[in-house]
Amino acid sequence: MTASQQLPCPACGAINRIPDSRLDDGPVCGKCRAPLLDGQVVTADSATLQRFLQHSSQPVVVDFWAPWCGPCKSFAPVYSSVAAEEATRARFLKVDTQAQQQAAAAYQIRSIPTLVVFHQGREIARLSGALPKVQFQQWLRQHVPTA
Repeated sequence: MTASQQLPCPACGAINRIPDSRLDDGPVCGKCRAPLLDGQVVTADSATLQRFLQHSSQPVVVDFWAPWCGPCKSFAPVYSSVAAEEATRARFLKVDTQAQQQAAAAYQIRSIPTLVVFHQGREIARLSGALPKVQFQQWLRQHVPTA
């Protein structure tokens, strides 16, 4: 039996099962045909966040941020760049804590930006504050499980 990943579609939310051997082939959603691993950061509301945490086989990296936060804005291009480079290794989501206050409260976000790594629905690492790209990549290597 071939190992596979369960991937929620960022466009329609459908759950897709993709063989590990096909992750680099640009998989698309079986329901809406949207790219599943295009390297784009997924803007998540509470429901989308829960769907990814409950159904993604891959680790999920979440950037809790706010539009008025200067460090959040300066970190955004770094986060997007790393998300594009690590598209098959983890799913990258952004949660606006101002618009999604329930999600921020549920995950006890006290400062922003806060980065949280989840795997199989459980929090495995947390970091508050923005990082330069190289340090963010090092932090991910330490905390994102490899398949």
